[in-house]
Amino acid sequence: MLPQTNGEIASKIRQVSQPSKTYAMQMQQGRMKGYVDGQEAIKQAVYKILRTERYDSIIYSWNYGVELKGLIGKPMPYVKSEVKRRIQEALMQDDRITSVDDFTFEEAKKALLVQFCVHSANGDFTVNEEIAI
Repeated sequence: MLPQTNGEIASKIRQVSQPSKTYAMQMQQGRMKGYVDGQEAIKQAVYKILRTERYDSIIYSWNYGVELKGLIGKPMPYVKSEVKRRIQEALMQDDRITSVDDFTFEEAKKALLVQFCVHSANGDFTVNEEIAI
């Protein structure tokens, strides 16, 4: 049984957004140095999400990462529609991202080149991603 309240507690609760400051990943040097915040932190989060296969690692929540492994060898029309849906689903788990749209696809020899736009609380940016098929 839940306790009954007069609504006083609920009126005092307010939601605040947490800062997005995090360590800066320097990919070319293979190290972390300094910090990033705002849109750069969101870009880094997108990069990490798209390189983490969902359900593969116990260190991440089941809500983290993207499911792309199962698309290898499938028909291209199916792959394109699923890549779009799965990327949107994976990135929308981050509450700083408001939407993901404007997908374009280009077929390469053993990959699918995907370009899309990420809309966030700190502005919009375009992502180019290569997905093994």
